[in-house]
Amino acid sequence: MQAKGIDPSTGFLDRGACLELIPRLASQAASQGRPLASLWIDLDRFKLVNESFGHTGGDTMIAQIAQRLREKSAGRAELCRMGGDEFVCLAPDCDLTQAKQLARDLLQAIEDPLHFGGLFLHPSASIGIALFEVGEDPFAFLERADRAMSTAKHDGGARIVTSGSELIPGRLGIMLAREELTIESKLHSALENGGLTLHYQPIVGFDGRIEAVEALMRCTADGESIPPGKFIPVAEKTGLIIRLGEWSLMQGALFARQLAESAPHTKVAINVSRAQLASAKFSQALHAALLCASVSPERIELELTESLFMDMSETVQANLFAARTAGVSLSIDDFGTGYSSLSNLKDIPATKLKLDRAFVVVLPEDRRAFAVVKAMAQLGRELGMTVVAEGVEETGQLEALREAGVEAIQGYIHARPMPEEALLDWLRRRRAS
Repeated sequence: MQAKGIDPSTGFLDRGACLELIPRLASQAASQGRPLASLWIDLDRFKLVNESFGHTGGDTMIAQIAQRLREKSAGRAELCRMGGDEFVCLAPDCDLTQAKQLARDLLQAIEDPLHFGGLFLHPSASIGIALFEVGEDPFAFLERADRAMSTAKHDGGARIVTSGSELIPGRLGIMLAREELTIESKLHSALENGGLTLHYQPIVGFDGRIEAVEALMRCTADGESIPPGKFIPVAEKTGLIIRLGEWSLMQGALFARQLAESAPHTKVAINVSRAQLASAKFSQALHAALLCASVSPERIELELTESLFMDMSETVQANLFAARTAGVSLSIDDFGTGYSSLSNLKDIPATKLKLDRAFVVVLPEDRRAFAVVKAMAQLGRELGMTVVAEGVEETGQLEALREAGVEAIQGYIHARPMPEEALLDWLRRRRAS
């Protein structure tokens, strides 16, 4: 059983636990008149490891680096993993001289050659140092260490920069960073206190059949609703997207079982992030959701974003194959404006192609957009996919899409996203009429 607040890959505090610890340490430092240092550590060129050895290889390297950090900081500091290849070292009773020495020790430990994948790798890191100032906002204190690290990386990496010499961003940058920390804290609260819900938007065929409903996540924390456009990017940046995705899989599967009673031919489409599919644990999470919900896999559809095309690693391909083998169908979302690759498109066992709303909003006036939609609809049919248009709001758009050969639509012209009970009531009224 994973301890709450502990990153399972390293044994360090996770980002959420770190954000809870910093105000306590800052308060103690202020009340006792003692120094407090934060060191923000970011591995250099770590992306090359992921690209060369896959995410499993990257996780292995992170674990080995984490062990080195643990040994060098033992008894001197608390270690936190902030996500990906970034760590924070919080050192109470540590003045600037001691903080610099600790940073040098950590940098030296990281830079020792590492035998990995048949090669001797020479890792390095960029480290930023900040000392807490009495009366300072604890998160601004952490942010200064992050900015110092960014300067170290900007200067070429493999070096240490102390807060005060780093590039100072504009006020807007500071405000955005603070907003991200706030949203992240609220996401943790929502996960722990039931602040997440799924709303469902129907996907309606031109024959009138409701062939699927897309599950769209909503988040409320401390009585405040956070727009998906704000919390999803933060979740992706911090790694929380995997926990959100696992929750969505489970809740979507549970609703699919309920929906089977009133709409036996309607699937539940659940969004899956690139980070989820790059995780070796995705297949396990998917099977757990199907088993716990006791739902037929044919009732579930996974919506994949085009950014997936950027990382068709062995792990991603294995997860896609496992999903299809389990009987779950796949859908490619927002097609046409992202990282489309026809060579990859032919290899993904998807049965649905969803055209991005950017093509829909300009219809029916834009005939060039119409020509593109018509071509993509034909491409989808040739590949054996159902072609869906998103963001349909007007009758003119509807008729243009029908003429272009699109088979189903999703948008306000039929229904907005709705909570479970509202959707079930909408389905009942639609059947009755």
